[in-house]
Amino acid sequence: MAAPVAFILKGYPRLSETFIAQEIRALEQRGLDIRIFSMRHPTDRAVHPVHLEITAPVSYLPEYLHDAPLRVWRAWRAMRRRPGYRAARKIFLADLRRDPTPNRIRRFGQALVLAHELPQEIGALHAHFLHTPASVARYAAILTGLPWTCSAHAKDIWTTPEWEKREKLAAMAWLVTCTDAGRAHLAALAPSHEKVELVYHGLDLARFASATTPRATATPMILSVGRAVEKKGFDDLLAALAALPPALGWRFIHVGGGPLLPALKRQATQSGIAAHIEWRGALPQDEVLRLYREADLFVLPSRVAGDGDRDGLPNVLMEAQSQGVACISTDVSGIPELILDRETGVLVPPHDPSALARAIETLLADPDARARLGAAGQARVIEKFSHAVGIDVLAAKFGMSCASPSTRR
Repeated sequence: MAAPVAFILKGYPRLSETFIAQEIRALEQRGLDIRIFSMRHPTDRAVHPVHLEITAPVSYLPEYLHDAPLRVWRAWRAMRRRPGYRAARKIFLADLRRDPTPNRIRRFGQALVLAHELPQEIGALHAHFLHTPASVARYAAILTGLPWTCSAHAKDIWTTPEWEKREKLAAMAWLVTCTDAGRAHLAALAPSHEKVELVYHGLDLARFASATTPRATATPMILSVGRAVEKKGFDDLLAALAALPPALGWRFIHVGGGPLLPALKRQATQSGIAAHIEWRGALPQDEVLRLYREADLFVLPSRVAGDGDRDGLPNVLMEAQSQGVACISTDVSGIPELILDRETGVLVPPHDPSALARAIETLLADPDARARLGAAGQARVIEKFSHAVGIDVLAAKFGMSCASPSTRR
């Protein structure tokens, strides 16, 4: 039996990180003893059903050190006597010289608390995201002498400085990431390519059973799911919708929160399309699944943000395709690894509302093409992007049996 593993997460639970919750639950089902340490408290009002199934205990590190000064002080008093303290402090100070921010100081304080409060039976640390959670895991691993590993995703890969990625990759035991584009980038920075492995998040097909009812297409419904942030390109989508022929009937539903929502709503009003749009905000997974099953077209115009942030392989595209929805997206990052242009969906260049408008108009006017692309996308997800395949790889890395529960039975 593998020793318990501490999972360090930026926030838990989070509606926008269903893929992490699904992974934790699947690893628990394989027998891995997981303890969750979250760097901040939840901000979402709802949770997904999978969060309710997870049995791992959750501990919250102090999000801001000044909110828990005694807790941080006790951790420092205890850890400064540990053999790893000098080495951890030396690395932290070297990082601080290159990144002189309060955020960097906060991560070292959180690592002190994590190392101090970590149960003795913990055998390893695992960070989800290569930026701040990996910093906490790295410092805590040095303090405790434990090995650590990491799952890298999207923003954390493309916005973390190269020096920091190189040093973290050298220090950790292994890393997995969810797109081949991300794998190639990180493998080039690692001391050996073998340290970095591609593991698609995949989709838990048991949670996304195929829709059985036909879609109503009197007024086709366009759906998009994602936080209102720059890399999602929702302003491009609104510009494309505004360019559609007035006689073309459609309605658009957006699911997700995010800081750019007010600006997007203003853009919709100024463009004269606000009456066609519903802004649903963040929703639990069962409600999102219902919308996938009602949608005629799913659109996600991802792009590279000004700070380098970008999507990896958005799970919402796999979720939509699992329900037979025709999808339009962009040829950014790992998206072409999922969507084969004109075969299992449609890809357009990023930052191109005109091309996006043409693609939307073409598919809205052609129900047969939507059905064909939706069926092909659904078949590809089922064949190539099953959640179980990635969990087999992760279970083996954590020292568990790679046989699924159904296989063992």
